[in-house]
Amino acid sequence: MFGNPSLITRIAIGKAIGFLFGLIGFIFLPYFLPDAGWLLRWGILWWYTTVGAIIGVFGVITYHPILKLPYPWWFRAPLLGAWMNFVLVFFAYDVMQSMMVVMFGENGALISPFWFITEGAMIGLIIGFFATRFGGEGEKTVGK
Repeated sequence: MFGNPSLITRIAIGKAIGFLFGLIGFIFLPYFLPDAGWLLRWGILWWYTTVGAIIGVFGVITYHPILKLPYPWWFRAPLLGAWMNFVLVFFAYDVMQSMMVVMFGENGALISPFWFITEGAMIGLIIGFFATRFGGEGEKTVGK
């Protein structure tokens, strides 16, 4: 399974690791936000699973065609993770703001929900590492 580069392997690994991070969020979200509903909990679970799948798919692109620069996994994966969480903050800004206030207090240093962008970058880096390590990257993953 891990011998040859494979896009399917990349996506499966990305989804599995994303699912694990989503599961952590699903389980621990009520501790950080006591009034978190089931829809939010399920949404976090499937959000990170989707983030993992997207990072897995983008492993095919190793060269930026417009900038004419290499696009290594350690840049591409955190960028995608950060971007996806940036979008998530826009969808759920109020809920994430409430959670940050519960976690860090009313005047805490980290009360901005935009810190989730950094979290997305770190999770993206982890997903990208394992997807590349075990699934390969570039054209080889699609059989060219």
